[in-house]
Amino acid sequence: MELHDLRPAPGSKKNKKRVGRGSASGLGTTAGRGTKGQKARSGGGVRPGFEGGQMPLTRRLPKRGFNNARFATVYEIVNLTDIEKKYSDGEEVNIKTLSDKGLVKVKSNGVKVLGKGEITKKLKFEVEKVSGSAAEKIKAAGGEIVTPE
Repeated sequence: MELHDLRPAPGSKKNKKRVGRGSASGLGTTAGRGTKGQKARSGGGVRPGFEGGQMPLTRRLPKRGFNNARFATVYEIVNLTDIEKKYSDGEEVNIKTLSDKGLVKVKSNGVKVLGKGEITKKLKFEVEKVSGSAAEKIKAAGGEIVTPE
């Protein structure tokens, strides 16, 4: 047996149903949609969640509690490994330089530096937040942390 002899198992491949191709096909005229009614029309059917006029479940359930998503402060996170790769000794790390180097998007409320990885370069960090482990590693490498006001 060679590669060109391979065939799918008999009966496993079916032709696509071609509707609206004349009455002889068996799927002409109404094209398998039945006669009349909402589902027979073009664009027919109901929207998702519609329950035939009955009050939908999403409107029947009580809306309770408070969601902080609208008011939450969202920080972009950057690990020390990424900073170590992209920055050279003596540079300043702030939101502008981070976005220029492709480490953050500027849409968030600020930047938080996390301590994953090691840092060997002496850098000046001017970011909103720095984790405890990151601060220790930055100070050990001779860097400084300035929080903007």
